[in-house]
Amino acid sequence: MPRRSPARREPPLLVACALGIERFALRGGDRAASPGESRPGLVVLRTGMGPQAAERALTDALRDGSDTARSPVVASGFCAGLAPGMRPGDVVVAEATRDHRPGLPDVPCRDNGPLVGALRQRGLTVHRGLLRGSDHVVRGAERAELHASGAIAVDMESAATLRTARRSGARPVAAVRVVVDAPEHELVRIGTVRGGISAFRVLHSVLPVFYEWHRSLLLPRR
Repeated sequence: MPRRSPARREPPLLVACALGIERFALRGGDRAASPGESRPGLVVLRTGMGPQAAERALTDALRDGSDTARSPVVASGFCAGLAPGMRPGDVVVAEATRDHRPGLPDVPCRDNGPLVGALRQRGLTVHRGLLRGSDHVVRGAERAELHASGAIAVDMESAATLRTARRSGARPVAAVRVVVDAPEHELVRIGTVRGGISAFRVLHSVLPVFYEWHRSLLLPRR
């Protein structure tokens, strides 16, 4: 009797974040998850802060031969909201990311409809639009300038994360960030005021949504 070829093992979902507090929130977001950094079907990668650190960490994680070489990638963690009316705990789902360096093409984020729907079903306020990259913390007048350029939020790692992910091979990518400060709610340090706590709680709750998105990618296309 001929042997069956082994089933193709689907790559795990790779969720990249910069800070230890972000990884702590994401790992705790699924109550079934173990205390470690990964579980079957998921790897939570702490990249370190800033675009260069994100690029280095993703390049290593997506190298040929690694378990995550073909993984879909989600950039997650906290961000600064740019649009008036945004509040800490709002969620930003990028339609595209744009690097802080001029001349680099935007990275479109397709297949994010299931993410938006699942987040809204949880009662979260979701904003969709352009997510800008930066190499420093954005405050004051610079925040207004970035919003005037068409961005709805900014962080330091998402653009570098998704650009590196796409450069390493064709794969689904997404960026889902939780607003920790906004024009009317600017923070000094994450976690020191109520806005930081609200953002942490929301980030703590979104990991199951990432699982749902990952499963939707594995379904046959009609």
